[in-house]
Amino acid sequence: MSANALERHLALIGFMGAGKSTLGPEVARRLGREFFDVDQEIERAEGPIADIFDERGELSFRDLEAAFVAKACNRRQPAVIALGGGAVEGRELLQEFDVFAVHLAVDVDTAWERVQGSRRPLAREESEFRRRYDERRPLYEEVADARASDLEDIVLAAAGVRVALGALELLGGLVPGDGPVALVTDPHVGGIHGAAAQLALGDRLRSTHEVPAGEEAKTAAVVERLWRELRLDRTGTLIALGGGCVTDVAGFAAATYLRGIPWVAVPTTLVGQVDAAIGGKTAIDLPEGKNLVGAFNWPARTVIDPALLETLPERERREGLAEVVKTGLLAGEALWELPQQELVRRCAAFKAAVCLRDPYDRGERHILNLGHTFAHALEAAAAYEDVTHGTAVALGLRAVLRLSGRSAHVVDHLLAPKPVRVDRERAWAALQRDKKRGLVLLGDDGPRWDVQLPDDEVRRALDTLIAD
Repeated sequence: MSANALERHLALIGFMGAGKSTLGPEVARRLGREFFDVDQEIERAEGPIADIFDERGELSFRDLEAAFVAKACNRRQPAVIALGGGAVEGRELLQEFDVFAVHLAVDVDTAWERVQGSRRPLAREESEFRRRYDERRPLYEEVADARASDLEDIVLAAAGVRVALGALELLGGLVPGDGPVALVTDPHVGGIHGAAAQLALGDRLRSTHEVPAGEEAKTAAVVERLWRELRLDRTGTLIALGGGCVTDVAGFAAATYLRGIPWVAVPTTLVGQVDAAIGGKTAIDLPEGKNLVGAFNWPARTVIDPALLETLPERERREGLAEVVKTGLLAGEALWELPQQELVRRCAAFKAAVCLRDPYDRGERHILNLGHTFAHALEAAAAYEDVTHGTAVALGLRAVLRLSGRSAHVVDHLLAPKPVRVDRERAWAALQRDKKRGLVLLGDDGPRWDVQLPDDEVRRALDTLIAD
């Protein structure tokens, strides 16, 4: 099965009434793609589908449908394509093209309620409608690379992200392929969740590797040790179980070992589940700055189990809350007010959509650095020891909100960051290195990236984050 829709067509399949034509345009907008509805294109070119059925018969319509599916799938630029409910009957045609198929599921009663009385030719008689539903349901499951029930689910599926309570227990079935796997984790996470992950992976597990907790994992020495310890061939998969530092270093190791092997991210922290493990950015740190050596390496799958957050200490939960606030500010929604599972799902879907629109960070993806230019400077000035990432991000958000002419009340109320004690000149030197492409600010019409401000204005904002 294909892992994601990165730079590939996203095909929405499902029975009539599933909502493909309704959700498709919004999915396309979120992914920055063109929307192509096969049924609408047929009607535009050939007339109403009901008339085609009545005058030429269903077999003639299926031939037309196949031609329009082929036309849609042959489009050069990745698009979102809504297929008619019966297109799955020609599933061999779909399998010829490089598409990622998402089954938009709907129960038969809901589908009938939505379409009865319409001009759909196969919705005239309920018994035939239900027969077709039962006939096609296994075909959808056969063709689909993923299953979804709403907009966020579709976006997550397109990014290869699975969010579900209890997902860790299903890890063995969620890792694509059937080759051997190696598990990378840190001692703390391994002690809590390692046994469950190993049990879920079963006979596929070949080895387990520990990296230090926190930023100490993100060093060249740790990556070299992983390279030398691994015994996987190119059919193998590396699995990263832990917070953002574990997924960063393991993802980078996977990108470079044997010139690249697949990897799966299994984030266990809030910051990992809403941000760090999504989108394929992997990196290690240098003394001169954070994340200076890395690779774009999209995970074969990202498995997010919000139940793992129940073991998080409150301090670590607050660390992740800074990224939640950042995401909410970018989305223009108070995502931090949602229940935990939905909060994770919505934040993950937002980041997944941004990264699918700009997978190599050449433009819009820069918005995800909101507050991070200041944050990275503070972390580098503290040598990644005395300033936590969450605190640094919270302070960075306060700075950019004020530079954007906005109130920082939400940051002060939810995160309450205190100025940190770091060397001012070292922080300024790190910030200058990181801000060459500009800052991310919030405008009236949303986030703006690569914004250049005078050095003295930026320096004053940085100084307010540093304790005397």
